[in-house]
Amino acid sequence: MSDIGNWFRSIPLITRWWFAASIAFPLIGRLGLVYHSNLVLIPELVFNKFQLWRPVTATFYFPITPQTGFLYLVNLYFLYHYSTRLETSEFNGRPADYVFMLLFNWICILITAMLMNMHLLMIPLILSALYVWAQFNKNTIVSFWFGTRFKAHYLPWVILAFNFIIGGSFVNELTGNLVGHLYFFLMYKYPMDLGGRSFLSTPEFLHRFFPNHREVSGFGAVPGRRPAAQERGGGHSWGQGFRLGGE
Repeated sequence: MSDIGNWFRSIPLITRWWFAASIAFPLIGRLGLVYHSNLVLIPELVFNKFQLWRPVTATFYFPITPQTGFLYLVNLYFLYHYSTRLETSEFNGRPADYVFMLLFNWICILITAMLMNMHLLMIPLILSALYVWAQFNKNTIVSFWFGTRFKAHYLPWVILAFNFIIGGSFVNELTGNLVGHLYFFLMYKYPMDLGGRSFLSTPEFLHRFFPNHREVSGFGAVPGRRPAAQERGGGHSWGQGFRLGGE
């Protein structure tokens, strides 16, 4: 048990609590401590009955059944793996900026879910973070199951297809990818590469709650960006290749 505790404490703070909540709420529903229908997002009950906890619980809850258990575990792994990489590399020392990214993505996903009558927000939020990681590391070569190798730029769409095969739906994954693309475009692509105005910035109150661990200069500097000498052909060579499911 001490090894598990040490491993859990080694997870970066934001990822640690996101990961823990994404285990606790499904277990609460699975054990029947709270009826699962009280944990999902139902817009009518949010607005008419003021059940304001539903947008939060729907973010961390996922129904665990023999049919959905594998899908849940795979996406829980994606949460741990890619959120950890974002928090310790691209957002290293800047927890407020990472929290802002998650909040922005969550709000966009919540609005979409209410319009489309989606009941669960876990997978879209995970996929939105994974999409942002893939954009920062687009030229990184990743290995998927069965030895398939491709650039990380394609990873969110491969996972969309994979989740569709094992789960029979792609709406959650597509929502996550589109929201992740919206965040990356507004925060980095549009103001930096296209010369547009900056629409997004981390609110000051988040910096008070999550102060930076190191000095960061310049607004909109792409986190984790390597020196220009390492850029090739006008693109960015960020990160190193790794095997999905291992280092």
